[in-house]
This record gives sequence, structure tokens and C-alpha cells, in this order.
Amino acid sequence: MISHLRGRITGSGEGYVVIEVGGVGFLVTMPRPLAAETAGMEGEVTLHTHMVVREDGISLYGFLRPGELEMFRLLIGATRVGPVLAINILSQIAIPDLAAAVIGEDEQILTRISGVGQKNARRLILELKDKMKKKAKLLLPGVPGSRDPVREDAAGVLVSLGFSPKESREAVDEAIAGEKTPEIQAVIKAALRSMRDGGQG
Repeated sequence: MISHLRGRITGSGEGYVVIEVGGVGFLVTMPRPLAAETAGMEGEVTLHTHMVVREDGISLYGFLRPGELEMFRLLIGATRVGPVLAINILSQIAIPDLAAAVIGEDEQILTRISGVGQKNARRLILELKDKMKKKAKLLLPGVPGSRDPVREDAAGVLVSLGFSPKESREAVDEAIAGEKTPEIQAVIKAALRSMRDGGQG
């Protein structure tokens, strides 16, 4: 299993890049926005990868950040979601927005994605929301079970996107401060905004 590749980007196209490692060029499929972002990078680049082996060949799917790879793996773990559909989804919606839609059970946002119908959206919400919560508990072992669920779920989403547990909790606490009935989607977006504005992550 190839978990990551580090080398120079020597070619790119719509949804893929070629990364040269030790004189070997690896074709790596990526969400379109990430492929475009990677193509503009100079010097060595690290891609976090997921390898799929099938009878007709081997495919590599790559991402710039660990949280992006984690979201891809969550997607392909859902019923009737293969790597191609997962890449298609991640090409059309930002990961924070996808996470907020799943946690917030927002079918309308999910059905705007090409290839995701109403039944698929409901299935993604049911399956991925549960997995995200389980993942959050594993990533945040010090958080007591009686913690505010909105606070815990929002922090768990941020951790799954690659932020540390400490900065995730602090950003969520700041986002929730003063809110009597905080909405999960609003909390996630506000926390992400505060971390980016503050230069964290």
C-alpha cells in the first residue's frame, strides 16, 4: 500500500497530476480543485494517497492534506460510493461544507452535487454522520461523553480535517460563545474562519 508520495509535479490535467519520485512518474487522480492547486506548486510536494488494486489495474488517489484523505476514505466506505464518485463529490464541494452538510443533515446541499440523488444523500447522511461521530470519539479521547453534542461533533469534524484536538476545541468554544442555540453548520464554518484568520492550521 502506497500511503504517500513525495516528489516534483511534472504534469497535470483535469483531475490528475503526475508526480516524479526517484525517476518514476506516478499518475495520481485528485479532486479537480486540488489538482489545479498542486499544479502551481514548485519544488517537492507530498501527496497523501489511497491505492486501489483491481483486476484491470492499480489506481492512486491523492490529496494535499491528511483530512482530505480521511474524508475520501469515509466516502468510499459508504454504500454505493466508489473512488470515482467520491472524487466527483470532492471536486464539487469543499470538504468543510460537505462535513457541515452531513453533520447538519442538509440533504439540499448534498443533492446539488452531480451524481448524488435524494436517496444517495439520505444514505450518505445516515452512514457518514455515524462514522464521523465514532471517529471524533477516537480522536478526542479526553472529551467526556456528557459534553455538549454540538460542541463535540463540531470539534470532531475539525480534527478529521487535519487540525489538532486542542485548536479545534478552542476554535469551537470561541464560535459557540454567546450563542444560546448554536447550529452545527454555523459553528463549523465560524470555527474554520477564525482559525484561518488567525493563521492556525
